[in-house]
Amino acid sequence: MKHALLLLLLMPVFSSSFAETAGNELNASANAAGHAVSATILRSASRTPYEAPSEHFTGKARVVPLFSPNAPARASAAYVTFAPGARTDWHTHPLGQTLVVTEGSGLIQFWDGPIQRIERGDVVSIPPGQKHWHGASATAAMTHLAIQEQVDGKSVAWLEKVTDSQYRIRPSAKEGAAPAVQPSRAQQLMGDFAPKLAELTDNVLYAEIWERPGLSQRDRSLVTVSALIALNRPDQLRSHLALATKNGLTHEELAEAITHLAFYSGWPSAVSAVSVAKEVLPAK
Repeated sequence: MKHALLLLLLMPVFSSSFAETAGNELNASANAAGHAVSATILRSASRTPYEAPSEHFTGKARVVPLFSPNAPARASAAYVTFAPGARTDWHTHPLGQTLVVTEGSGLIQFWDGPIQRIERGDVVSIPPGQKHWHGASATAAMTHLAIQEQVDGKSVAWLEKVTDSQYRIRPSAKEGAAPAVQPSRAQQLMGDFAPKLAELTDNVLYAEIWERPGLSQRDRSLVTVSALIALNRPDQLRSHLALATKNGLTHEELAEAITHLAFYSGWPSAVSAVSVAKEVLPAK
């Protein structure tokens, strides 16, 4: 009985000692074999973004590579940000592709299929060999994570351009099909008279400045609305008040911003802003 009790008392010590010895032996074995025992971390500063080549894209797109295949693994991944109206050419992937929409909304189409809308949070599965294209809508930028695998060093086969008529075609009335793609607000307002200004508005102001990570979309809306109130720009304020609510600003916060600005930009500007807000924002 005494021997059994002594054995029970010593078992934790033996177990701990054995585990420590085994762990040390495993680490020693790994180090002796020259194997790394720490994770490989690719820091964000080491990744260099680049503009997607016009050879395979229409419009402006920006690529941030994340990782390349490391044999025997075959997968690679990148973030791709499309300016409004930008899209890939038709293409296929030998082992398929997975897209994860992280910001904005966009479009995807399989060959002989309808144009479908994709939005933030959507995960898109593209089968191996499926001819398709994807990109932003005409009015909004989109960022997605793209993951694919390579065969014999190739992960994509590029095909012909997506024409404007294909991009703007009215899709068939199927579940998930996008409505007909319309010109952006900037294109509607000034595209016929100042097309370059409309292009800069879409591709620089909204696709780059508004997408910079230094401020959230909500904060950028608050800054923009405040500036338009202070400058007494009711025409521009209308669209930005609507955008502000989509970006998360509440009626109460917008009303408080107008009240606050009355003391800095003057009562006439604040009263004008209230009139615009009553037109744009539904009554509570």
